[in-house]
Amino acid sequence: MLGFIIGLILIGLIAGALARLLVPGRDPMSIPMTILLGIAGSFIGGLIGRALFGEDYTVGLIMSVLGAVLLLLIYRQFNKRGARA
Repeated sequence: MLGFIIGLILIGLIAGALARLLVPGRDPMSIPMTILLGIAGSFIGGLIGRALFGEDYTVGLIMSVLGAVLLLLIYRQFNKRGARA
């Protein structure tokens, strides 16, 4: 289980950067926030991928990036709402 968590964190570092490249537009997000986004997306996507497909690392990486993209889109929606208020 510890190896799984460490793997998710390392993949998360890559997933955050890929998510920012895949989603068009500018983000006022710093590099540490990008890393946290990738780690959170990695945990969410990795756990979903593991539950659906087992321990397939290719699917885990894809699901991690998709989780990070989802979190980035959610972050943008909340960031827009906070700017309007």
